[in-house]
Amino acid sequence: MDMAMAADELKTVVNRLRRAQGQIAGVIRMIEEGRDCEEVVTQLAAASRALDKAGFAIIATGLQRCLADGDLAESGDRDRMRARLEKLFLSLA
Repeated sequence: MDMAMAADELKTVVNRLRRAQGQIAGVIRMIEEGRDCEEVVTQLAAASRALDKAGFAIIATGLQRCLADGDLAESGDRDRMRARLEKLFLSLA
């Protein structure tokens, strides 16, 4: 499945991934410093949400492109593409 993204979509996803990267680095530092468990878990949850949002943005872009491609409906590939996108969504659940 081709998930080529427009520059503005790509920038948003990359920003989310960089935010998650920073949060994960913060979690590692917090663990190494022996910080409070509740603080560590809170930061880890924030990183997880940032990764999920990036993944959903990538999948949504793929879905939008699939729906915009009229050839898929005519060729019978629409069901196969839907199944693949559903599997991707569920992989983030």
